[in-house]
Amino acid sequence: MFSYLKRLSIRRGAWALLFASSLILELTALYFQHGMGLDPCVMCIYERVALLGVLISSLIAIIAPKFATLRWIALAIGLFSATKGLLLAIQHTDYQLNPAPWNQCSPFVEFPETLPLDKWFPAIFEPNGDCSAINWQLFGLSMPQWLIVVFSIYLIILILVTISQFKKINVTGSSRQLFR
Repeated sequence: MFSYLKRLSIRRGAWALLFASSLILELTALYFQHGMGLDPCVMCIYERVALLGVLISSLIAIIAPKFATLRWIALAIGLFSATKGLLLAIQHTDYQLNPAPWNQCSPFVEFPETLPLDKWFPAIFEPNGDCSAINWQLFGLSMPQWLIVVFSIYLIILILVTISQFKKINVTGSSRQLFR
């Protein structure tokens, strides 16, 4: 299995699939916001940024998947983003399932002063919604609950691909060993 994952990780196709899936989810979030009129909350914005991290990691790997340094950078960014996204989605779900005055998110996003995404791109990163409100469900699961599923899948796949990077394989059509 790890040989197979290693082979996939040195090809653009797998990274393009990761890119496509995260782009579709980002576009879906924008559709919910602008098409359906569902205002994102602070946690939604943070989850969107975590998903953007997964998207950026896939772009980095697509550049040169056979180049080990870029692949490791992409994996590090992807693992961090998927982990952060999962933790944010779990916390957001807690806000929805256990609403209380002491269990609420901040009304304002807290981006670094050097990267004020809410000021640069307010149509995408400005929160107006309530973290504890459940405005949409599919099969009985709210958006943050679906994000728990999505980020868990991303995290499991990225962990397995990271482990596979330690596997030596033969490059197809070549006798040299890959340990990169």
